[in-house]
Amino acid sequence: MKEVKESPNLNPDQLIAETVKFVKQTLEGAESGHDWWHIQRVRNNALQILESESVNHLIVELAALLHDIADSKFHDGDEEIGPEKAGSFLRSQELAEDTIFHIQQIIRNMSFKASLGKIDFYSKELEIVQDADRLDAIGAIGIARAFTYGGFKTREIYNPEIPPALNMTKEEYKKSTAPSINHFYEKLLLLKNKMNTETGRKIAEGRHNFMELYLEQFFNEWDGKK
Repeated sequence: MKEVKESPNLNPDQLIAETVKFVKQTLEGAESGHDWWHIQRVRNNALQILESESVNHLIVELAALLHDIADSKFHDGDEEIGPEKAGSFLRSQELAEDTIFHIQQIIRNMSFKASLGKIDFYSKELEIVQDADRLDAIGAIGIARAFTYGGFKTREIYNPEIPPALNMTKEEYKKSTAPSINHFYEKLLLLKNKMNTETGRKIAEGRHNFMELYLEQFFNEWDGKK
């Protein structure tokens, strides 16, 4: 792999600003659970986690900003389009090839569906961005995102005749068209125990509890009890 030396004039603050501009332009008009505001929340989560971690901050922030630049579920399941698009942009900014590769590997391996298959890459930076993204999938915003995506895909809110499918393979998960409520049991309620960092675990606890209260209320209303 040919090495590309980072420009001696590289300014990290300017690079972040250019990345923000690129992501905003690319995600203009995106489904609102995976738009710029999702990216900004994940970035903010990552910055909060970084306060207690000793890692490469630039890699974490760039990966957080670029992690959903081309989410595979909006691109016919193509899991390489995101890393490739991120890589092309970062090369235009004259980053070193090893830095670009690290960021691409974070994008490839950080999703929940990726964890259902074979993971052949690890870094502390990956753990942080993964936690930051998972935090945005739970709690009040996580609930809103689940139903927003369900509506986008014209899925049922809930159907008691379709039970959650537990222990799915990666391919089964990718092909699922289950009601939105099932997604809580198939993914969202599992994330608390999958957090990598102490900060992630602390934040996840409260958001997880909120989802459990929501589901209790949901089923009470569904059954006409409240």
